[in-house]
Amino acid sequence: MSVGKLLAPRYLVPLALIFTTALAAAAIPAWWGIVLTGLLAAALLIALWDFVQDDHALRRNYPLLARVRWMMEDLRPFVRAYFIEGDLEGRPFSHQARALVYARAKGELDSHPMGTELDVYSDEYEWLSHSVVPNDGAQDTWRVPVGEGQCAKPYSSSLLNISAMSFGSLSAKAIEALNYGAREGDFAHNTGEGSISKYHRAHNGDLIWEIGSGYFGCRTDDGGFDAAEFADNAAPDQVKMIEVKLSQGAKPGHGGVLPGSKVTEEIAEARGIPVGEDCNSPAAHRTFSTPIEMLEWLQQLRELSGGKPVGIKLCVGQPHEVLAIGKAMLETGLHPDFITVDGAEGGTGAAPLELSNSVGMPLREGTIWVRNMLVGTGMKDRVKLATSGKIHSGAQMAKSFAMGADWCNAARPFMFALGCVQSMQCHRGDCPTGVATQEEWRQKGLVVEDKGPRVARFQKQTLHSLREIVVAMGLESPWKIEPRDMRERVNGARSDALDRIYSFLEPDVLVADPDSTKLAHHWAAARADSFRRFV
Repeated sequence: MSVGKLLAPRYLVPLALIFTTALAAAAIPAWWGIVLTGLLAAALLIALWDFVQDDHALRRNYPLLARVRWMMEDLRPFVRAYFIEGDLEGRPFSHQARALVYARAKGELDSHPMGTELDVYSDEYEWLSHSVVPNDGAQDTWRVPVGEGQCAKPYSSSLLNISAMSFGSLSAKAIEALNYGAREGDFAHNTGEGSISKYHRAHNGDLIWEIGSGYFGCRTDDGGFDAAEFADNAAPDQVKMIEVKLSQGAKPGHGGVLPGSKVTEEIAEARGIPVGEDCNSPAAHRTFSTPIEMLEWLQQLRELSGGKPVGIKLCVGQPHEVLAIGKAMLETGLHPDFITVDGAEGGTGAAPLELSNSVGMPLREGTIWVRNMLVGTGMKDRVKLATSGKIHSGAQMAKSFAMGADWCNAARPFMFALGCVQSMQCHRGDCPTGVATQEEWRQKGLVVEDKGPRVARFQKQTLHSLREIVVAMGLESPWKIEPRDMRERVNGARSDALDRIYSFLEPDVLVADPDSTKLAHHWAAARADSFRRFV
């Protein structure tokens, strides 16, 4: 073998370690020499293993040295967040957005110096129109009634609730802390499709039970819907509403398999599935296949729950499908008590990158589509509209109300309130703050009695900021915010009101004269008895 070849990193590193280990062992007899020899010997063993293994080309060609790459990959999110990103950078949430949540959760000063850092002449700036006569007489808090006139047990909802996050995706401690905060702040905690665990019940905070296509918590042995089990789990007073998940913004139209290795006794107990066995969540529901069948099933759930509000959650995809639900409501007289619109910018513990990046309608357009369906069919007063997708502040809430929302949900901001540092490890279960992990030692750092009040403080302060905006706009409530009260930039030289950029339908127009609207083609394509497109 030539000298040049021996000097290549593949050979040089192991040879250098052999030499230095032998030298240390022979020349340094003191105790610290023994320690140094041990460390060098350990490094040598790692280098020799890298030298002979055949899984990684880098490690084989650069023994020991190549491991720096993986170390830097692990540190990359933290280095980027703490040393590289500016205040307005960082995704999915900027440093400024996270800092706002942290400050409010801790009860610290949340004001900002020197004015906005946004370029107000670019499309990153949009604004709500204030009044020269602010209305300081607006009430301090608001709640929205859900299910009135249709449900035996309607629910008075807060304007900001915890969005769907399952036990299994989040840790037991995180679920406990969220529910603790929901109880303290008198708002609702959505269970996520993983059903109701003992950790959701620990502090008796209000629950919205989400049911997905896996029917966890109300599932037959073959994966179908179990009406009797549903009635049992929906009966406790802690369960305030039922939400049927049709699709999720971060991964719309996607099912999944929970590997048996992750089905622990606690997860199996919550979901009603066997311990240690793979569990399938299909992409579509088995209980219905048409809009009418869906509404009939929602009515069944309402009756089985003892008259609690029942709604649906979806990320808007095919616009005619939204209108098909509207036609089914008109034809049957049945309707959900609420519809939650989840934007494509919404979060998830894990999802195929292609679905997160390329499938699903963003929150703004999705909200307007559902709002137009409800207003155009005359159903807006009976069906409440909730929104979810990167809502972390009172301003974000106010913008949703401008587009027709009745309340908002948030997920990742409540994770920040728990201590999440956006390390982007959710899918690996290696969350350093104990929020999105099932490893017990990682959860030790999350103290429920400390984090629960932070959740409540963040929610309270965010609602306070919403009120400040309503007051500044001279209005009586957030439901008075209209599309014309919000402006977007069209380009660097021109802006316009939201109702001049997007189409907002007048009440009942889809019933009286659909052909006069911009939705005419989609309305013609929609049918109450099918989700298929017919034009």
